[in-house]
Amino acid sequence: MSDVVPVELITSKIYFIRGIKVMLDKDLAKLYEVETRVLNQAVKRQIKRFPEDFMFQLSTQEFDDLKSQFVTSSWGGLRKPPSAFTEQGVAMLSGLLNSDRAIEVNIQIMRTFTNLRQMISVNEELKKEVDEIKKLTDERFQAVFDALDQLLSTEMKPKRRIGF
Repeated sequence: MSDVVPVELITSKIYFIRGIKVMLDKDLAKLYEVETRVLNQAVKRQIKRFPEDFMFQLSTQEFDDLKSQFVTSSWGGLRKPPSAFTEQGVAMLSGLLNSDRAIEVNIQIMRTFTNLRQMISVNEELKKEVDEIKKLTDERFQAVFDALDQLLSTEMKPKRRIGF
């Protein structure tokens, strides 16, 4: 199966805002090969499909923070901060944009979100295992340090002299 859009490109367009993974309207429009205003018009016509947990508009501060992450600005002269779509919001977009390209790209985006979720899950499991190993080794080292402290704290008795 040949990817319409490289997974790395999709992954680079997923941001962590307000504690959730989102994609911006501008990035989605580029991936779908439509104008951002066309995407936003389609959303506005079906706004009931996009509750706050599916799509929200970035605050001015969030937008400024996001822009500051880029050395060269590719944002242009936007009049308002972009809309951010959660995974569910991106899935809902598939019902609005009916082109073959939009459908293929949407499938890849959903797979990318799933892969990211799996990677985070594996990472959390690995972190838990490392913490358990650290705790176990800390306990063992503590026993060694206690034994060393005990050896050092015992008074050295003078040795009995042998011979003359």
